[in-house]
Amino acid sequence: MRFFGRFHPLVLMSYFAAILLLAMFSVNPVIAALALLGGGLLLGTMSTKRQLLSDLGFYLPMFLLISITNPLFSHNGETPLFFMNGNPVTLEAILYGVCLGAMLVAVMLWCKCYNRIMTGDKFMYLFGKLIPQLSLVLSMALRFVPMLKRQAKKVEQSQQVMGLYVSDSRFDRIRYKLAVMSSLVGWSLENAVEVSRSMRSRGYGLPGHSHYSNFRFSKPDGAALAVILICVGCYFGLTVSGAGAFFFYPAISPLDGSAPAVFSYCAFGVLSLMPFVIELEENLRWNYFKSKI
Repeated sequence: MRFFGRFHPLVLMSYFAAILLLAMFSVNPVIAALALLGGGLLLGTMSTKRQLLSDLGFYLPMFLLISITNPLFSHNGETPLFFMNGNPVTLEAILYGVCLGAMLVAVMLWCKCYNRIMTGDKFMYLFGKLIPQLSLVLSMALRFVPMLKRQAKKVEQSQQVMGLYVSDSRFDRIRYKLAVMSSLVGWSLENAVEVSRSMRSRGYGLPGHSHYSNFRFSKPDGAALAVILICVGCYFGLTVSGAGAFFFYPAISPLDGSAPAVFSYCAFGVLSLMPFVIELEENLRWNYFKSKI
């Protein structure tokens, strides 16, 4: 159950914008670790074991690839460990690659959580009146990606039933994939025409056309938005003042353990772990009431 996704779209958009911006523009390893932990835990509550293994098989090699390749291209730093082709491989470059890989994986995890929680109707509710054409195009594009994946799977299964994927020849497999692509192009064009006709018949874009919305801003939404703003304000204010500053080059700076820095870490930690805590609390409450039946 996605309890966090039941918040008002304004709260959800504010949260994801805050967590992504703060995670992307920070080079502090503590922030990168907290962002990675929060994104991984939230995605874990919305995924099956098979999906988690598939995600792990994608994100772990990406993390290792970034961590390994960064010291091969960046030779900055004052602590060379060894030389490769006459170029030093420094400790600073290796640790920066690890931190950069963790940050990129964390951002990708949060983007995946965003795609699962911020559905098309929520996006249209927020931006449908401000930028109707752009919001419609983005909403339809995000909607067509999973639809195309499902349709491609159906076409491939139909071809397998017809006995087309029994050959081990690469040429035959490429030919079958091209047939799937051709079928998808025709299906997507036909679907787009049907959607445009349906929207035209419902008066979309005409003057005075109303927009139905089932979203209502409630007290829990206000409380969640207040927590988000407080955490972002505390973290941003302390970071601007210099708390939690960390540098990899030219030498690795010591991790800031002062009271303002720890407070900024706590503020970002609360922001990052808030969705998982909400999901965990609601799941425990649901299981408790379920056991009482």
